[in-house]
Amino acid sequence: MSQAGQPPLLIVEDDLALQKQIKWSLDRFESVTASDRESALLQFRRHQPSVVTMDLGLPPDPDSVSEGFKLLEQMLAIDPGAKVIVLTGQNDQANALRAVALGAYDFLAKPFEPEVLALTIDRAWRMADLQAENRRLQALHQPDALSGLITRDTEMMRISRTIERVASSDATVLLLGESGTGKEVLAQGLHTASKRAGRFVAINCAAIPENLLESELFGYEKGAFTGAVKTTQGKIEHANGGTLMLDEIGDLPGSLQAKLLRFLQQRTIERLGGRNEIPVDVRVVCATHQDLKNLISEGRFREDLYYRLAEIVVNIPPLRARNGDAVLLSHAFLRRFAQDQRRTGLSFSEDAIRAIEQHRWPGNVRELLNATKRASIMAESDRLTCDDLGLPPPSADPTDGAVSDLDLRTVRDTAERQAIVAALARSNNNIVKASEILGVSRPTLYDLMRRLSIK
Repeated sequence: MSQAGQPPLLIVEDDLALQKQIKWSLDRFESVTASDRESALLQFRRHQPSVVTMDLGLPPDPDSVSEGFKLLEQMLAIDPGAKVIVLTGQNDQANALRAVALGAYDFLAKPFEPEVLALTIDRAWRMADLQAENRRLQALHQPDALSGLITRDTEMMRISRTIERVASSDATVLLLGESGTGKEVLAQGLHTASKRAGRFVAINCAAIPENLLESELFGYEKGAFTGAVKTTQGKIEHANGGTLMLDEIGDLPGSLQAKLLRFLQQRTIERLGGRNEIPVDVRVVCATHQDLKNLISEGRFREDLYYRLAEIVVNIPPLRARNGDAVLLSHAFLRRFAQDQRRTGLSFSEDAIRAIEQHRWPGNVRELLNATKRASIMAESDRLTCDDLGLPPPSADPTDGAVSDLDLRTVRDTAERQAIVAALARSNNNIVKASEILGVSRPTLYDLMRRLSIK
């Protein structure tokens, strides 16, 4: 039931007599009304209601449902958590089901009992309150350090906990994974969680010529070489009190590996052309997509340096191995780019979502981000398709996954977890849509999520 300080109920109905009747029957709720799509959007933005009742047939053509569906999509684009209750005619069940598939909370056929509508509104309000409280609690427990990491994959969640545990120590961390998997995001999260007072400084060892890399890392004194007109700090000294990320450490020239090893052992540096040892307190995080042990066997990387860097080793799985993350990330990226492009109605078609699920993403998260950004700019329609993303149409037959464990309970739990996570990702965390995809009721889905500890 609406309470003081709670957003009012929004009633959208073009029949003014019926609008007054509905408002009168719901007099125990504080409410506002609208009779067409434009005024409804204005009221929705102004009052930010948690619950909306609406008729699909709106002006200028009340016999058509196009305006109603457009309004529904626009409201859910503004606030995906809004609970929209659709009021339909007796013979309009197909459109009602379509509205639920688009994200409506529930539907009632006209004529309806006022008590039933009031009960449905009560339940919707309770659900909205519970979800708002859940988001609040998740925000309290979500570490700010890893707020840039978007995942629901079990292995990535384990990696997040590892980052949180080692953050308070000074151990050197080695991040291993393909290009574009998010190594720098994890490194920045590690720095934030460490609460170190200094800055986060990153340098790509493969992007700087060998003859310049030493001066970039260690700095130089005035007159150390031609063009050294003043004393300059290097990246290591610049990160004093903070975190230094050495990206693509596998490309570090052999001549610098010994000098880096000495710094890691002594925690002091000498600038080029200098004689004084400068103490530096810095946390070192290294990252590479290469197999360092193979480089060691080929004589291209020092074994003693490897063991100094590999105090904590984190293997980051590629995007194709993260169950449900491709679609989850694509929704998050699309929301960001839609806001940047001022196209709040952007969404993925069902074929686009399936194509995202089936694509291997060799460029990992970076490739997905670029594809989503390009589609958000170039797409002519608000409904992004496979062509907009540059992906082939999805195949009809999903690839069967291999089963390595023959314990029936384990196999069932694993399969149920994968199916639920994939359904939640495909539906953009909409429980109603996810339960429809899985062919179960909402209470059953909640019970399964609780049993499998899916949040």
